[in-house]
Amino acid sequence: MNGDPSKLNCAEFQAQLPELVSSGAEAAAHPHLKSCQRCRALLADLETIAEAARQLFPSVEPPDEVWEHIESAIRQEEEGESRQPPVPHRP
Repeated sequence: MNGDPSKLNCAEFQAQLPELVSSGAEAAAHPHLKSCQRCRALLADLETIAEAARQLFPSVEPPDEVWEHIESAIRQEEEGESRQPPVPHRP
Protein backbone atom coordinates (compact mmCIF):
# COMPACT_ATOMS: atom_id res chain seq x y z
CA MET A 1 0.00 0.00 0.00
CA ASN A 2 1.13 3.50 -0.75
CA GLY A 3 1.91 5.81 2.21
CA ASP A 4 0.18 8.83 0.66
CA PRO A 5 -3.62 8.54 1.15
CA SER A 6 -4.28 10.65 -1.93
CA LYS A 7 -2.40 8.13 -4.08
CA LEU A 8 -4.31 5.03 -2.99
CA ASN A 9 -5.80 2.96 -5.76
CA CYS A 10 -9.47 1.98 -5.49
CA ALA A 11 -8.77 -1.46 -4.05
CA GLU A 12 -6.56 -0.02 -1.32
CA PHE A 13 -9.11 2.67 -0.47
CA GLN A 14 -11.99 0.21 -0.41
CA ALA A 15 -10.00 -2.11 1.85
CA GLN A 16 -9.64 0.77 4.31
CA LEU A 17 -13.26 1.93 3.96
CA PRO A 18 -14.85 -0.27 6.67
CA GLU A 19 -12.30 0.87 9.26
CA LEU A 20 -12.61 4.47 8.10
CA VAL A 21 -16.40 4.45 8.39
CA SER A 22 -16.52 2.56 11.70
CA SER A 23 -13.96 4.91 13.27
CA GLY A 24 -16.38 7.80 12.97
CA ALA A 25 -13.99 9.70 10.72
CA GLU A 26 -15.43 11.86 7.98
CA ALA A 27 -14.99 9.36 5.17
CA ALA A 28 -16.13 11.86 2.52
CA ALA A 29 -13.08 14.02 3.31
CA HIS A 30 -10.62 11.27 2.42
CA PRO A 31 -8.09 12.49 -0.18
CA HIS A 32 -8.71 9.53 -2.51
CA LEU A 33 -12.29 10.67 -3.08
CA LYS A 34 -11.19 14.00 -4.54
CA SER A 35 -10.02 12.24 -7.68
CA CYS A 36 -12.17 9.09 -7.80
CA GLN A 37 -15.79 9.32 -8.89
CA ARG A 38 -16.26 5.55 -8.59
CA CYS A 39 -15.30 5.46 -4.90
CA ARG A 40 -17.37 8.62 -4.21
CA ALA A 41 -20.36 6.81 -5.70
CA LEU A 42 -19.60 3.72 -3.61
CA LEU A 43 -19.41 5.80 -0.43
CA ALA A 44 -22.68 7.57 -1.31
CA ASP A 45 -24.37 4.18 -1.83
CA LEU A 46 -23.04 2.89 1.49
CA GLU A 47 -24.27 6.02 3.28
CA THR A 48 -27.72 5.59 1.69
CA ILE A 49 -27.85 1.95 2.82
CA ALA A 50 -26.73 2.88 6.34
CA GLU A 51 -29.40 5.59 6.59
CA ALA A 52 -32.08 3.16 5.40
CA ALA A 53 -30.95 0.63 8.01
CA ARG A 54 -31.14 3.29 10.75
CA GLN A 55 -34.71 4.05 9.70
CA LEU A 56 -35.64 0.37 9.80
CA PHE A 57 -34.27 -0.02 13.30
CA PRO A 58 -34.55 3.34 15.03
CA SER A 59 -32.66 3.78 18.25
CA VAL A 60 -35.13 3.95 21.11
CA GLU A 61 -34.07 4.88 24.60
CA PRO A 62 -35.80 2.75 27.23
CA PRO A 63 -37.83 4.56 29.90
CA ASP A 64 -36.01 5.59 33.10
CA GLU A 65 -37.93 2.91 35.00
CA VAL A 66 -36.06 0.19 33.10
CA TRP A 67 -32.70 1.49 34.32
CA GLU A 68 -34.09 1.86 37.84
CA HIS A 69 -35.26 -1.78 37.82
CA ILE A 70 -31.89 -2.96 36.56
CA GLU A 71 -30.05 -0.95 39.20
CA SER A 72 -32.39 -2.26 41.92
CA ALA A 73 -31.90 -5.86 40.78
CA ILE A 74 -28.12 -5.47 40.83
CA ARG A 75 -28.24 -3.95 44.30
CA GLN A 76 -30.45 -6.78 45.58
CA GLU A 77 -28.16 -9.37 44.07
CA GLU A 78 -25.09 -7.76 45.63
CA GLU A 79 -26.80 -7.50 49.02
CA GLY A 80 -27.93 -11.12 48.78
CA GLU A 81 -24.40 -12.30 48.04
CA SER A 82 -23.00 -10.44 51.02
CA ARG A 83 -25.62 -11.95 53.39
CA GLN A 84 -25.19 -15.56 52.33
CA PRO A 85 -22.82 -17.73 54.35
CA PRO A 86 -19.73 -18.87 52.47
CA VAL A 87 -20.01 -22.21 50.70
CA PRO A 88 -17.54 -24.77 52.13
CA HIS A 89 -15.03 -26.14 49.65
CA ARG A 90 -14.98 -29.88 49.23
CA PRO A 91 -11.72 -31.51 48.28
